[in-house]
Amino acid sequence: MNVPAYLDRIGYRGPTELTSETLRLLHRSHLETVPFENLDISRSRPIVLDENTIVHKIVAEHRGGFCYELNDAFAALLRALGFQVTLLSCRVARENGTESPDFDHLALRVDLEQTWLGDVGFGEGFLEPLLVQRDVEQKQEVGVYRIAETHGSLTVERQQPDLCWKTEYRFTLTPRRMKDFTAMCHFHQTSPDSHFTQKRICSLAVPNGRITLADLKLITTKNGIRQERILASEEERRAVFRAVLWYCVVISFNMTGL
Repeated sequence: MNVPAYLDRIGYRGPTELTSETLRLLHRSHLETVPFENLDISRSRPIVLDENTIVHKIVAEHRGGFCYELNDAFAALLRALGFQVTLLSCRVARENGTESPDFDHLALRVDLEQTWLGDVGFGEGFLEPLLVQRDVEQKQEVGVYRIAETHGSLTVERQQPDLCWKTEYRFTLTPRRMKDFTAMCHFHQTSPDSHFTQKRICSLAVPNGRITLADLKLITTKNGIRQERILASEEERRAVFRAVLWYCVVISFNMTGL
């Protein structure tokens, strides 16, 4: 692991001491510079759950990835800095009230003086790690979150405009290995039932909002205001995608002050 190169990739020049503040800053920097994207799937480029390959893709190729890639790479960076990190399996909540299978999503447990939940691979998720403490409301720019406990497992919940709580995903603190996620990673790359094979996605957190490109739909959110626009052509989609990637480069450059 080339730690300086990775830190440059995410535009990070903050502290590296093993504290919750360092974790918070690293987590946010990652989300604001490394996009959530599934473009290799549409190109039939296999995604292999190998740490060196994934880190090379993100750092050297200046790419993003989906949850298995983003959180595995972030875990590798944290471990290289000395953090204690554990991989966690998550089941994502569906709109019909059911949940996806185990290992459908990968998140991270980071143990300091307290236990934190990290996740840089959930698209429109929390920007900063969540304290793993039951029923404590944790307010962030993107919303209010809490971790609840039901039936022996934990849930990440997000407060809705009507003040009700909606489950994002369910997880346990059982340690997992990267190979445990292989079958679901293959499913998401190949199955017509996977939403990752149905459309191309590129999404990035930006100051006060997010930019998302879903096939020909451009979604921008700023200060809580969401706007959608259908792009005119595949050529315009490619141009917007290149602009998003260039934005990542510029942000990293400006954050490092090089």
